Amino acid sequence: MKKRVYLTYPKDQVKEPLLYQVCKKFDVVTNIRQASVSDKIGLVALELDGESEEIEKAIQYFIDKGVKVEPIELDIIE
Repeated sequence: MKKRVYLTYPKDQVKEPLLYQVCKKFDVVTNIRQASVSDKIGLVALELDGESEEIEKAIQYFIDKGVKVEPIELDIIE
């Protein structure tokens, strides 16, 4: 299963390696489709590939770290 989301990092999380941590903690493959990062905010269009349960855990991890997660387009890509 693939899912595309927009991630909006708050200022205090911009320098944290959250994508790396998600790949290590959960069985998902991340694919950055687009990104814009500054010292104040990070915007990432991310594709997550893996089992539905692992994708949901990864998304919840981002949310728990203060990252805003929003679906892209139709959300699911098969």
